[in-house]
Amino acid sequence: MLRIVRRIWVPAAAFWMLCAPAADMSAQSREFETAKMMEIQTAVLRSVEGMYVDSVDIGGMIETGIKSMLSSLDPYTVFIPEEEEEDLTMMTTGSYGGVGSVIKKTPSGEVLVSEPYAGSPAVKFGLQPGDLILEIEGQDVKKLKVDECSARMRGTPGTVLNMKVLKARTRDTVKIELVREKVHQSDVQYSGFVNDTTGYIQIGSFTLGGSEDVRKALEALRESGKMKQLVLDLRNNGGGLLSEAISILSMFVPKGTLVLTQRGKSDGSYQEARTEADPVDTELPIIVMVNSASASSSEIVTGAIQDLDRGIVAGTRTYGKGLVQSIRSTGYGSSLKITTAKYYTPSGRCVQAIDYSHRNEDGSVGFVPDSLKKEFHTAGGRSVFDGGGITPDLELETKYYSRPMASFIYSDIMNDYSIKYFASHDSVAGPGEFSLTDEEYREFVAYASGRDFDARTESQIEMEQILKTAEREGMTEDVEGLEGQMKELLAKVTLSKEDFLRNYKDELLHFLEEEIMTKYYYGAGAVQLMLRYDEDLLTVLEKVGGGEVQIK
Repeated sequence: MLRIVRRIWVPAAAFWMLCAPAADMSAQSREFETAKMMEIQTAVLRSVEGMYVDSVDIGGMIETGIKSMLSSLDPYTVFIPEEEEEDLTMMTTGSYGGVGSVIKKTPSGEVLVSEPYAGSPAVKFGLQPGDLILEIEGQDVKKLKVDECSARMRGTPGTVLNMKVLKARTRDTVKIELVREKVHQSDVQYSGFVNDTTGYIQIGSFTLGGSEDVRKALEALRESGKMKQLVLDLRNNGGGLLSEAISILSMFVPKGTLVLTQRGKSDGSYQEARTEADPVDTELPIIVMVNSASASSSEIVTGAIQDLDRGIVAGTRTYGKGLVQSIRSTGYGSSLKITTAKYYTPSGRCVQAIDYSHRNEDGSVGFVPDSLKKEFHTAGGRSVFDGGGITPDLELETKYYSRPMASFIYSDIMNDYSIKYFASHDSVAGPGEFSLTDEEYREFVAYASGRDFDARTESQIEMEQILKTAEREGMTEDVEGLEGQMKELLAKVTLSKEDFLRNYKDELLHFLEEEIMTKYYYGAGAVQLMLRYDEDLLTVLEKVGGGEVQIK
């Protein structure tokens, strides 16, 4: 009888499993797996805490584990501990309470004022580039790390900050009683005219309220009465708040225009974003300048302008970040920035790179074969494609910098020299006229060649490696004259520091002048100077002016 019962019960159970909703079973399986692994993790941590031979920072281990776990998802889903919440606030709002200056530690331990921000308390209370902060609230800064100094300088607007400062120009030691303010860095780094009829607005980020900065700049350009076309420069703009990107688009397209859709995992995650404000100008021709560092919200603005045939896009393919992040509190002052959706331009394409794990050295989209791209169409019927980033209507060649050039630009030598220059020159010509003389550049060469930087070319490095390999294999001994020939060739591709600085003068000179302008005329002055040498922008304006490219 028992056998009969078993024969009946087993098929009944199997039949119940087959008839159960697959989704429910799958969800139960996932929940069980999650609960199991959390229980295992807790057991491991308890064992480590109670039995490991040395003392253990369990909190640090857990934070490391969380960050490692999230890194397996995508580059933008990250854990933000309590001590980094202030940085998150600054990134999203562009504001913080404090002094308003870039600072750095000197080799001898003082804090150097590198670049005060225009209109900041630092400027109002007399801090200048090159000034050395010796004490903060009576504390000798040599005993503090640079981030500890920065934390002490920040604070609630309206509070007083006492510092002892060694002035760069006079070498006097003075006490400064500074009042902290809310420091805001405008999203508009510079606006003006690049020629008689072309307005220009450089947007550096998309922070809270930043679209108002753009609107004010746009209206000021229009009030001049001479603007016939507008350049929106989004090069090197890594993005920011989605809402600010939509607000900027609202200025150029009719109210109610679809500029973005979002789709996530859940059924209710689909959202449409339409412009809600009345436009400023729907007819003004627009040129959007982009490069491989234009990402996220920059790509939202760029993609919508292109898809709606509202203007042309010029430059190089954008970064390719089409993922939307949301901030969720995880308790105890910490947060999780988590990818919750992908965004799509008005034509329906997603700019997210198909495979964001394989990118170029600068992080932008790598090669995507045509077979993986899907075709979409703009409002006017032009073909555009997905696959990663926004491909410009007018593509320009990517600027190539040699290895020593790139290495030198990213060193701090030009910044240090510009501070030295500022200390010995009370005033200079404005950004539209300033230029270094040949004698001043020779002084810079003498200064920079005495600094530590890597001037080796790629050819030199490869040739050195070939010579080492030949010596290891015995080729230099077996082949008569080979070693001498290789060393002679190595010498030809080897540059001294002085040779490098002289050979690359035309390019280095402009970067150096830009750095000097930041000390006298802040970020806006640096942008204005570099526009004089902006070959990409000049090329675009020439092609548009010559009729080679039509602005829709």
